[in-house]
Amino acid sequence: MSYYSPPYFLLVIGILVALTSGAAFSATLKQIVQKWSSDRAANVKTQLRTEQLLLPYLGIAAGVCIFLSSGLEIFGFIGWLSYAVAVPITLLLSFLVWYQLGSMFVLVEQQGFRSLDLDSWQ
Repeated sequence: MSYYSPPYFLLVIGILVALTSGAAFSATLKQIVQKWSSDRAANVKTQLRTEQLLLPYLGIAAGVCIFLSSGLEIFGFIGWLSYAVAVPITLLLSFLVWYQLGSMFVLVEQQGFRSLDLDSWQ
């Protein structure tokens, strides 16, 4: 008789990967926006470059996928089914968030940071 233990270890690993990648994403984003803002203040024509954000963002997505599939396994899904559910959900949501981030960058490039100030809308 084999004993199956739920993947609590993978659950913890997934959340740690997502959190550390999120910290790297935040630091990289702050650095990119700060450099872009200073170049723009110096009247240098620059664009927000998002290539540096891709690796930390993929790390967040991978961590979330591992976390989600492990959580599904804990609640009784079998292994392949939990990944069959978690991977498409993670890919879809990751794509939509990346697309929204890109459209916000375009908005900031065109109208400045004041366009993101939601408190000024009345």
